[in-house]
Amino acid sequence: MTADVYGIIGCPVGHSMSPEIHNLAFQDLLIDAVYHRFHVEKRDLEAAVKGIRALGIKGVNVTIPHKEDVIPFLDAIDETAARMGAVNTIVNEDGRLKGYNTDGQGYIESVLPYLDKELSEISCLIIGAGGAARGIYSAMAHAETGRVDLANRTPSRAYAILESCSAPVSSKVITLDQAQCSLTDYDLIIQTTSIGMSPKEQAKPISLAGIVPGTIVSDIIYNPVKTVFLQEAEKHGCRIVSGVGMFIYQAALSFRHWTGKMPDVKAMEAVVLQKLGGSKIC
Repeated sequence: MTADVYGIIGCPVGHSMSPEIHNLAFQDLLIDAVYHRFHVEKRDLEAAVKGIRALGIKGVNVTIPHKEDVIPFLDAIDETAARMGAVNTIVNEDGRLKGYNTDGQGYIESVLPYLDKELSEISCLIIGAGGAARGIYSAMAHAETGRVDLANRTPSRAYAILESCSAPVSSKVITLDQAQCSLTDYDLIIQTTSIGMSPKEQAKPISLAGIVPGTIVSDIIYNPVKTVFLQEAEKHGCRIVSGVGMFIYQAALSFRHWTGKMPDVKAMEAVVLQKLGGSKIC
């Protein structure tokens, strides 16, 4: 019997830890399948998608820079992917390719254990206005979060996110300076930019001076596990959430789209943390 094939397409993709966690999940659930990395240049994206059909690859994850560009080559996308304008998961249904996006819901799943109130009672600040911010904003808005504000260096990009979301949610756009001066207004602060990862490991998007101890501070970066931003939050007595959780949950939700089964997220997390040399942040 030939194992089913899954994988991840991106450029670059050699650093991805997705094969380790998905292959572990296949093994744990006794599913005869294997997951590979597929480096795909932008010019070859359409051919790669045709290859998914031709080779009978059962499903793939899509990462940078293909999440938006892949959409025209698919047969359908679900409502969440349509709202976000991006796909991170493709399911091959007998040659018909359907796209999904699990990033936003993956983030929500990762942060829920840290919340001591319902989402409807939470006031949230998202720092950044890129693709990750758009996905998280959309997911939080559709989950009926009480308030979701956006802070970005370029306000027009943040306004574009607000205008593209159909969910009725209390929101406003503020500058990074305004965000730094209004930290006490928020229960949850989410850092979605690349600031804090290589080559900007020592940088922070804003200072957290004056933040209320106990505030939940989240960074979607997972390498390093504890960014300088999270280190500062911890010094101020905040509860911190690394990006490992979002990475694991978006992967687990992709896995469920492919197989109908939810993998062991704790086992997945252990693999990632071992490889990163980190430890669970509580």
